[in-house]
Amino acid sequence: MKRKIAILTSGGDAPGMNAAIRGLTRYALSKGIDVYGIMRGYEGLLNQEIIPLTRRSVGEIIHRGGTMLRTARCPSFLHESAQKQAADYLQQSQIDMLFVIGGDGSMRGAAALSRQGIDTMVIPGTIDNDMPGTQYTLGFDTAVNTVLTAVNKIRDTAFSHERVAVIEVMGRNSGFIALEAGLAVGAEMVLIPEYPVDLAGICQQLTASHERKKMSSIIIVAEGAAKGSDVVAYIQQHTQVETNLTVLGYIQRGGSPSSYDAVMAGKLAQCAIDTWLQGNTNCIIGLRDNVIMATPYAKAASIKNTLDKKKYELVHVLGQ
Repeated sequence: MKRKIAILTSGGDAPGMNAAIRGLTRYALSKGIDVYGIMRGYEGLLNQEIIPLTRRSVGEIIHRGGTMLRTARCPSFLHESAQKQAADYLQQSQIDMLFVIGGDGSMRGAAALSRQGIDTMVIPGTIDNDMPGTQYTLGFDTAVNTVLTAVNKIRDTAFSHERVAVIEVMGRNSGFIALEAGLAVGAEMVLIPEYPVDLAGICQQLTASHERKKMSSIIIVAEGAAKGSDVVAYIQQHTQVETNLTVLGYIQRGGSPSSYDAVMAGKLAQCAIDTWLQGNTNCIIGLRDNVIMATPYAKAASIKNTLDKKKYELVHVLGQ
């Protein structure tokens, strides 16, 4: 009997998801495997929204942001009854392997299905770069470059008007985007959830900078560290520095994937299919120490992607 796989994308969309769908589909087809796409993540799985995928149906998507399979939050999938319902449908549909592209919540869903007897594999896709078992997630590089482009434009105005520009970026639980973009753009300060926020110290540094005739500064704030509006309000209350706020919002999640994300999507997809064909299942396919590898869910839980403290220290040394 011909083997069959299914692919779904779940959670927040990330640039590179379409490239991964294309990679999984075309590489599997080259191995004589039938491929199906599940629309709208785990919600679509429960609603049995499944479509066949061909080489042509995944054409002209590698350069597109978002996901052609759509995505949706599915709170009901937290319940074992929903997980069993989904597992029963996959078994009835004779799906041999489910490939999930998404973040840590998506990975928990895949692990839950594996406990119901369904073989699964996860390709990490989230701009936050904060998944266990991998040091890189699809969409992160694109998001950083999107922030970089925006901040460089904001810096022009901050310099011209001699202002402090506070830019709020995504990152509820991790500061990877803020730190990487801050170092790349030459920000004076970066506020991230991993370290305490010292607003009084920020004001002292801004005052000292102005006394040295440095009249404009860039402060990048991860949303999980502080609200950008609160940072601006505090600075305005405690200094004479003109300050404004830009919240970048969802533009960080959209747009064509960078070359790095697009290439990595293909490589991760290839590794995912090969890992399954070699008899291994229930793994996250990630990048660790510049090597793409499969890590079982249970082991991945203990492998955290931690922020580089030296980068955090460096951005502030260079920003003074």
